[in-house]
Amino acid sequence: MPKLIKLYIQQIFIGFGLSAVFTAILIYFDIGNLQRLLLGSSDGLLGLFLIFFFNGLVFAAVQFAIRIMRMGYEDDDDDDDDRGMPIWNGKLIPIRISTRDRDGLR
Repeated sequence: MPKLIKLYIQQIFIGFGLSAVFTAILIYFDIGNLQRLLLGSSDGLLGLFLIFFFNGLVFAAVQFAIRIMRMGYEDDDDDDDDRGMPIWNGKLIPIRISTRDRDGLR
């Protein structure tokens, strides 16, 4: 299995673990009367599963995005190629401009 797929699965487990903790905190502290609503309804388990699942999707995606963005190399600004902004070495290069070119701009 490729390393990126393993990393993705690992981040999914972490995201859904965080979702389980977050959902437990929501229910334990009865935020927005959520505990009473889930326990008092016949569809409380469905609501609990949906809260857990959709928070898990969000947390897993954010976890994976953070992990991918932190995978940068030590030296991201490789100056050996011709891309990016050129570095000025402090030497001026004389450029000949003919008077015809200069008059054409007026």
